[in-house]
Amino acid sequence: MKTIICDIDGTIFKYPPGGSAQIVQEGEQLLPGVQEQFNQWEMKGHKIILITGRRESMRSYTEASLIDSGIPFDMLIMGCPDAGRVLINDINYQGKIKAHAANLERDAGLSSFNWEEVGL
Repeated sequence: MKTIICDIDGTIFKYPPGGSAQIVQEGEQLLPGVQEQFNQWEMKGHKIILITGRRESMRSYTEASLIDSGIPFDMLIMGCPDAGRVLINDINYQGKIKAHAANLERDAGLSSFNWEEVGL
């Protein structure tokens, strides 16, 4: 089992250049391959943590959008600006790297990435 930490806007849903107001006015647009990939991760028992720069005041709307789109998740972390996120982890005693990053093109969806490159 792995822990997957995934951004929302530009990764799960189409990025809203107009910010929160645009999200609420136009609704969410699920990107290609997202639902299928999340379902695979869910079936394999991976823990799914979603992270977003959206304000805490958008939590109810965001959770409802994810659920309505069929995106399974275990935890939702709000209010983390996307100006730069850094994952810090240790290397185990056998020298195995335990954390990886997948930096995807904005709005490309999840179907074009080789998930085996990051151990998924």
